[in-house]
Amino acid sequence: MSLLQVQGLSKSFGTHTILENVSFEIRRGEKVGLIGPNGAGKTTLFRILLGLETSDNGLVALTPGQQAAYVEQDIELRQNTLYEELCTAFQDILACQQQMQRLEAAIALEQDKDNLASLMKEYGLVVDRFERGGGYEYENTVRKVAFGLGFTNEDLAKNPRAFSGGQKTRISLARALIRQPDFLFLDEPTNHLDLGMVEWLEEFLAGYPGAVLVISHDRYFLDEAVDRILAVEDGQIQDYNGNYSQYLEQKAERTEALERAYNKQQAMIAKTEEYISRYRAGIKSKQARGRETRLKRLNRLERPGEAGGFDFFVFNPPGECAERVAELGETAAGYGNKPVFSGVSLLIRRGEGVALVGPNGAGKTTLLKLFTGDLAPLSGRVKLGSRVKIGYFSQEHEGLNPNNRVLDEIMNEFAFSEERARHYLGAFLFRGDEVYKLVGDLSGGEKARIALLKLMLTGANFLILDEPTNHLDISAREAVEEAIMSFPGTFLTVSHDRYFLDKVADRVVELAAGSITEYAGNYSYYRDKKAAALKEAARTAAKAVQAKSKPAKPEGRDAYRGKKPDPAKLAKKLEEEITGLEAELAELELRLNDPDSHTDAGLSRELAEQYSKAQAALEAKYSEWLELTN
Repeated sequence: MSLLQVQGLSKSFGTHTILENVSFEIRRGEKVGLIGPNGAGKTTLFRILLGLETSDNGLVALTPGQQAAYVEQDIELRQNTLYEELCTAFQDILACQQQMQRLEAAIALEQDKDNLASLMKEYGLVVDRFERGGGYEYENTVRKVAFGLGFTNEDLAKNPRAFSGGQKTRISLARALIRQPDFLFLDEPTNHLDLGMVEWLEEFLAGYPGAVLVISHDRYFLDEAVDRILAVEDGQIQDYNGNYSQYLEQKAERTEALERAYNKQQAMIAKTEEYISRYRAGIKSKQARGRETRLKRLNRLERPGEAGGFDFFVFNPPGECAERVAELGETAAGYGNKPVFSGVSLLIRRGEGVALVGPNGAGKTTLLKLFTGDLAPLSGRVKLGSRVKIGYFSQEHEGLNPNNRVLDEIMNEFAFSEERARHYLGAFLFRGDEVYKLVGDLSGGEKARIALLKLMLTGANFLILDEPTNHLDISAREAVEEAIMSFPGTFLTVSHDRYFLDKVADRVVELAAGSITEYAGNYSYYRDKKAAALKEAARTAAKAVQAKSKPAKPEGRDAYRGKKPDPAKLAKKLEEEITGLEAELAELELRLNDPDSHTDAGLSRELAEQYSKAQAALEAKYSEWLELTN
């Protein structure tokens, strides 16, 4: 059943057409990704669908009676506590609850039988609305979603306006997810979420019964969370079934088919023009004029647009350096007298592409600063190999001159000719008149591209990259990936972009709970290994719990005295225990991410052990619940 219908939608700003004759529909339960370059019109389309902006032409129809929720980037928070803010999603339920309380008080005082019967009837209707809306579960639902997105019991009592920008994004996400509306609109929902929270969101959406339309540049997320792609291309919508990887395959096939059709038509045109030229004045002039008329009426195919991504890129060859590029030996680092981590050892060898991952607050940026020299270790050893030249990419892009034109930023820095500078800039998607833009007028993504280009032209043989794909659209991310994959030196990168890490990294280093664990593969390899280890730990813990709790075999008459337990009551009890364990895990994770928790090595180990035990217990409870309910 169609939930949303869009027909003939068009939108222009002045003479610039953003969307032209766009039509599509979204059915109940579909998970749809909306992709396209920055400035292609994705957000404009979103705002029109939500009724926040009007179109010039066309129709947008959402099935009557369906609830829709929007997760936007900037939200206005009005309540005194986070818990109250999240409960605003249940305004109708809270109104029912207040009405129930008023009716209960009135019923307790009423003496007249007829009035009492009328009050009882009204009370029954309100209770029915309350129950159907999930009234008895709304508090648990609020806490479960809040804990899943990394908030604690203490956070629920805080003023929501005091949270950071990233936390406010999570508040918006939690508020939208709580009621599980029929249609969910998500605008870059993975921004500001660490990898654990992004994976939680993917799992949540996998079981979400409603329809979802999501704008995202996170390709890994699009692979995991959607089953259809709408691509905004030159003001049109191209519809592809499947996730992002399947979209790439279908797009390549479609482009190839269009290329064949274009080439075939061009060959026909050339042959026809030759015929017309040869016989224009001869005996076959009538046939030539007829063919010329048909050629003029021909609906000519446009040449398929060439990929706007990475061109062949030639690096300034980096100088040779030692085999052991960078090392940490039993290193502690932090700020003031507060260590973020201690006792950490790491070796990076020449030619490696290393991804540094871990939860927010674990100390990833702190570790990068040890290698760049921006931070001195509290104890231990930090060593760079001989002839190692570092190039550092930071998210602030301090090395750019806002008063320079883009072209001058490259020509002046490296003494290049305009032709050579344009060649390099073209590889990073600065083409035509774009090279004359002022650096200060560039978007965050454009600044990131030019900063990375400059970094790669310095001749550095060890790149340290802090979130190099932030603010980039998909085509720019692909350009950066190709550039880094072509880089002949060594690099260490921190990134939340899992698709990027899958393509560029050959080793993953996880920094968590104050210690480092290494995985000899890309991000997917790391994720698989982590999942297998967690599954094995849960299986072991479940066996231990089962063995410990197995009742002794009853003998004699005692074998007939026990009553068979009620499955519904057991399931309810297990659900309560699962909710409690999920809350415990969320709090433990936040304590693990708090640098203060790692000032004491014993406490750090104890928290890690508690976390592992709680995870194993949760897996065991889920297994019990599934066995009982299936």
